[in-house]
Amino acid sequence: MPPESDNVLLSVEDLHTHFLMRGGVARAVDGVSFSIRERETVALVGESGCGKSVTALSLARLVPQPPGHYAGGRILFRGRDILRMGEKELGQLRGRDISYVFQEPAESLNPVFTVGYQIEEALRLHRPDAPRREEVLRLMTLVGLPDPEQRMSAYPHQLSGGMQQRAMIAMALACNPALLVADEPTTALDVTIQAQIMELLGSLQQRLGMAVLLITHNLGLVADVAHRINVMYAGRIVESGPTERVLRNPRHPYTRGLLDAVPRIEGTAGRLKGIEGTVPNPRSLPAGCAFHPRCFKCQARCRTEEPGVEKCEEEHEVRCHFWRT
Repeated sequence: MPPESDNVLLSVEDLHTHFLMRGGVARAVDGVSFSIRERETVALVGESGCGKSVTALSLARLVPQPPGHYAGGRILFRGRDILRMGEKELGQLRGRDISYVFQEPAESLNPVFTVGYQIEEALRLHRPDAPRREEVLRLMTLVGLPDPEQRMSAYPHQLSGGMQQRAMIAMALACNPALLVADEPTTALDVTIQAQIMELLGSLQQRLGMAVLLITHNLGLVADVAHRINVMYAGRIVESGPTERVLRNPRHPYTRGLLDAVPRIEGTAGRLKGIEGTVPNPRSLPAGCAFHPRCFKCQARCRTEEPGVEKCEEEHEVRCHFWRT
């Protein structure tokens, strides 16, 4: 499934986002590089604590400062470095060019305002001349909210989790963003609703021609919607490439572990495989390869020498000493 454009919309170059803590510096994002083309869906995959959400927040400079600190790198959006934008330009970028959908819609929606009012808020900020009521109804219809006239006057607690997330997507689309960042958009939903939301995001991406960055811990969710995958561990991307290639022939042991942990319908019933151990503390990362304490391929070199990025195939890269074995 190739992307529909070769034009790079956003380019992240050697990004370092750190947190200054009492116990030391937490290197949540530690040299991340990737790009997103126009009209492309890119997935950023990894366990909780790997730095995915901090990376996503960094794209619009939403990491609180302090304790957050952009320690290095560039984030280029259509050639402009977001890390060096002034506040006025940054305010125009947020919502209008880059919008977010977060994983807990009940926490993102304000309980004291109606759903319609909250969708309208983005229009007031970025599209003051738009016919608000008509546009809110159009957006609610676009994301599949039933009875939009009635839902406009509803409060968040009167909607199901799936409808709350659809309302959040409508808010994110209000200003026709070029990039939609969806951070674990289905985590709080049951499996059936998860599938519906993923199908909705895929159809909206095609219909509206926007780019999507999908943040998830579940590789099984991205197979049908993402053009490319970036697998993240301990603040770094350890494998990246076209979705079909990475899923069919994963080269990093961590990617293989994530795939083995995905439940499958076919085959005999049995225990799910998991990856032993936990993600390391970003304040005290292991020497050498950060994954070596959990890796079934670990050798002496892995404990002392940090692996560089190697090219496996066209557009398929991996950060592992022993990816060929």
